[in-house]
Amino acid sequence: MIKALAGMSPQIKQYLIITGNYWAFTLTDGALRMLVVLYFHQLGYSPINIAMLFVFYEVFGVITNLIGGWLGARLGLNKTMNIGLAMQIVALMMLTVPADMLTVVYVMIAQALSGIAKDLNKMSAKSAIKLLVPKSNNGSATNNNSSDSDNKLYHWVAVLTGSKNALKGVGFFLGGVLLTALGFKHAILLMAAMLLLVWIWSLTSLKAELGKAKNKPKFTEIFSKSRSINLLSAARLFLFGARDVWFVVALPVFLATTFNWDHWWVGGFMASWVIGYGMVQSIAPRFTGNVPEPQAAARWAGYLAVIPVLIAIALHYQFYVQFSIVFGLLVFGGLFAINSSLHSYLIVSLADSDGVSMDVGFYYMANAMGRLIGTLLSGWVFQVYGLEMCLWISAVFIAISAVIALKLED
Repeated sequence: MIKALAGMSPQIKQYLIITGNYWAFTLTDGALRMLVVLYFHQLGYSPINIAMLFVFYEVFGVITNLIGGWLGARLGLNKTMNIGLAMQIVALMMLTVPADMLTVVYVMIAQALSGIAKDLNKMSAKSAIKLLVPKSNNGSATNNNSSDSDNKLYHWVAVLTGSKNALKGVGFFLGGVLLTALGFKHAILLMAAMLLLVWIWSLTSLKAELGKAKNKPKFTEIFSKSRSINLLSAARLFLFGARDVWFVVALPVFLATTFNWDHWWVGGFMASWVIGYGMVQSIAPRFTGNVPEPQAAARWAGYLAVIPVLIAIALHYQFYVQFSIVFGLLVFGGLFAINSSLHSYLIVSLADSDGVSMDVGFYYMANAMGRLIGTLLSGWVFQVYGLEMCLWISAVFIAISAVIALKLED
């Protein structure tokens, strides 16, 4: 095994370091979310208060992706990734104070720090793939060479994105296990210690100049001037808003109140869904083809839009409600995973290599904005109109995403 590692190209080694870094962060991020939800539920916090704990997490994700891309282009992606790891360690340590100090405002601040850390880490990992994907050995710029590189790029992005979401689901399980076995404080300390070791390894292993732009971009250049990037970002905003408008708040509460599932069943089901979602993401090229054209995003969004419509109709007519939601969610998850992986490839493919993090950061800013809008709508629309309306809004958002994606050019 050591000989195999020694024989790897520098790009592969850097890719493995970044992937391992991203995996470790994602595992603690998923576990932290489940720990916070379950622990504060035990402390007697209302569902609305628990939801509020994550608002800053999403708000600062929007800001971080926008500014983080600029920082990555100026400082290098190794620095932004390591800054993200350090901030997550600080956020974890903030939660080890006595229980009477864990007010809503205090935890919201800790979650804001965690949200900044997460998006710095994700932006850095996704941007780095553009720079590390092996180029064709033949230096000529033929269509076949370009196709081979795009093929490799798509597969690398799919594996990174899919494994990340699968590990996030594992993190949900891990959070519940750690809370039961160690308690909240000791579980947090264990995760902080693990992440500290990863941070030290990352500081000594990542390439110093990775992703640093040749020409230092100005802060005023954080907004993308590329029509393709802007269109893809808008499509991403509505795509992820469509998922979270019914998945984040409405669905867990509906499962608990309508089907009388306890929080272990709800958490376990949601975690299993995320793991399956990540597994499908990692093999998305098998469904879309190795080098899909940008317009494929519109076609696959069209397939996805049908699912929330069918679930909403089943709810309206009370047609095997439990089966319709569970089965419908599984189908939705599979199709959404393909859409997400396809989008992730397109942004990395379309981004400019010099200062790639600028384009990727802007794109994931739109992603975070979609999550924020979806999360806020999920709570309000569900409380006022119910899950059926959340599903109709989801279908409309996906349709808008598909229409926007139609305007993308090769």
